[in-house]
Amino acid sequence: MTLTLESLAARIAALEDIEAIRQLKARYLRGCDLKQPEVVRDTLLPDGAVIAYEGFPPFDNRDAFVAVFEQMGCQPGVHDLHHATNSEITLTGADEAVGKWSLNFRSIIMATRSVIQMGVEYEDRYLRRDGRWYIAETRSTRTGCLIEQVDEAGKTTVVAMGDPPAAYGEG
Repeated sequence: MTLTLESLAARIAALEDIEAIRQLKARYLRGCDLKQPEVVRDTLLPDGAVIAYEGFPPFDNRDAFVAVFEQMGCQPGVHDLHHATNSEITLTGADEAVGKWSLNFRSIIMATRSVIQMGVEYEDRYLRRDGRWYIAETRSTRTGCLIEQVDEAGKTTVVAMGDPPAAYGEG
């Protein structure tokens, strides 16, 4: 394989795009954890973002999704941790890419004294508009869970283990 200035420039541009998408996903997840709805909104495609997380109703725009995020996740006493790993990002065009991520999700909900841990697989589609990347579509499938109840003395009781009940979701 002969390296040319043009081929090296294309390879560097591809690496920069993949890194920009990694940082986009990190901003989204950190925005969720830090209860920053404007940060979450800003990562999603302004017109027609699709959000389809197993256990939640599907959304076809970012504002409706962010409103539910604010209602459920931005409450005092709700502590979420989204740790995404195993990223696979593939550029599918000059301004489009797809990605897969594994998520270790944990939520501590003080009002119900519960701890929810879930394994989740994301499948995303990204679009570049006006020079920046957005999450255009994000879908998740839950792979397993552990839900615990914590009594006043700090003793935990397992409520669910293995397949998550339909009533529990993630973001």
